[in-house]
Order: sequence, then C-alpha cells, then structure tokens
Amino acid sequence: MCRWRHVRCIYLRCNHAENLPPQEIKCQSTHCKFSPNHPADCAPPLCTRTCNQYHLFPEHYSMPCSLS
Repeated sequence: MCRWRHVRCIYLRCNHAENLPPQEIKCQSTHCKFSPNHPADCAPPLCTRTCNQYHLFPEHYSMPCSLS
C-alpha cells in the first residue's frame, strides 16, 4: 500500500533541523486507490469494498545534511 515519507534534515554544524516536504511513496498494487496501477474503471461502490482507501503508517527518518 502507498505511504507517506517524512524526512527531517539535521545540519550537523549548527544543529539546526528542517522538515522536508512529505513524499508519497507509491506501491504497485492494483487494490490500492492511490497506486498508479489502480484500474481507472474501478469506482464506488465496488472500489470501496475491494480496494484499500487509506495510506499505511508514514515512514519517519532523520538524516544528517551538510550546508553547500
């Protein structure tokens, strides 16, 4: 299933942190409403019964960054 990825960039020299914009990570499932492989002709009410209508829990990462 598709999910959101949240990355926090930590600058080591000044110890400043910045949240980067969330990224949507797409899955390859045909049964996920947000997937690029979800059939275009899949529509309610069938879609709401057979396909996932929500994202998985988001991924959270902190990573060191350097000033350029």
